[in-house]
Amino acid sequence: MREVYFVAALLEARDLAKSFRTDDVERPVLRGLSLEVDRGEWVAAMGPSGCGKSTMLHLLGGLDLPDAGSIRLGDDEITALGAPDRARLRRRRVGYVFQHYNLIPHLDVAANVELPQRLAGASRREARSRSIELLEALGLAGLERNLPGTLSGGEQQRVAIARAAANHPDLLLADEPTGALDSVSAALVLDLLRAQHDGGQTIVMVTHDPDVAAVADRIVHVLDGQIVAPEPLVPAGGP
Repeated sequence: MREVYFVAALLEARDLAKSFRTDDVERPVLRGLSLEVDRGEWVAAMGPSGCGKSTMLHLLGGLDLPDAGSIRLGDDEITALGAPDRARLRRRRVGYVFQHYNLIPHLDVAANVELPQRLAGASRREARSRSIELLEALGLAGLERNLPGTLSGGEQQRVAIARAAANHPDLLLADEPTGALDSVSAALVLDLLRAQHDGGQTIVMVTHDPDVAAVADRIVHVLDGQIVAPEPLVPAGGP
């Protein structure tokens, strides 16, 4: 684990509560969860299925709002924003890597990576240049015109990482990014995330796999909708 020095907190979530209603039964998922992530830090969140990890990630990225609590990303108070403003914030400041890729099937690889850039206001030329740069860096040169369905799972996840990183987001969120991959593809995806992090990218990643979590700077455990027993950052060469 590399030695890392952090400048200032980028993300602060305080006392998040979230419940979902099914068949007139309200099911609490988050129960006062709090998390702080420093700029340039890579945090891995672990916990059993149903503990609230993915719900937490959705709230941190502004895909949904908590029932109570606050989320601040830099100077933006996410929980004070309406849906249109949260969408604009996501386009500017948040990249999201989903476990099952969520690529647009009728758009080719290059167009999938260009789309968030175009939505954020980049010109066609700027978006194309950035897409080619990322795809080459991720070993996907020559696949720009392929549709997602023609790619392997590992290739699709690399496209998803390129799409998430395309707008130079302040925060990259990854929900089980290796969960649907074989060991070789998983190792490659982790190498790609590590390269992004080495370039200063802040990452919050959800995973079930302790070997995957071990590449992060810090591991937090989610249980019954709360963060429990956070592990301290251990510099390279430490115990």
